[in-house]
Amino acid sequence: MHWLALVTIALLLEYFIFVILVGIARSKSAIDAPCMVGDPSFERALRVQQNTAEQLIMVLPSMWLFALYVSPIWASILGTIFLIGRAIYCIGYRTEAKKRSHGFIIGFVVWLVLLVGSIYGIVKALLA
Repeated sequence: MHWLALVTIALLLEYFIFVILVGIARSKSAIDAPCMVGDPSFERALRVQQNTAEQLIMVLPSMWLFALYVSPIWASILGTIFLIGRAIYCIGYRTEAKKRSHGFIIGFVVWLVLLVGSIYGIVKALLA
């Protein structure tokens, strides 16, 4: 479970970096809060941060449930793949919105595996 905790911290730090990138983009674009639109580079950075927050709400509980009911090692590996997918997503999206799909697909597939695996593990435990 130590690896899983480390992956969880890494995911939170990655999200924090995305938050910082939004602040930097806001500053460069001279878009004052509470405005959320204007410069496309700011809007892309903001979407990366918001989309990652939406994904973390689903991935973190799924990852921990997968660890509890299936395998903590595999949950850690899948969480690491998700982390890499989010980095690819960030780089692609900030370059051009159309380039975000590879990173999104990686993250989405990892989440599905975690979710389905969690459900399987929980049902198996209930029936045991």
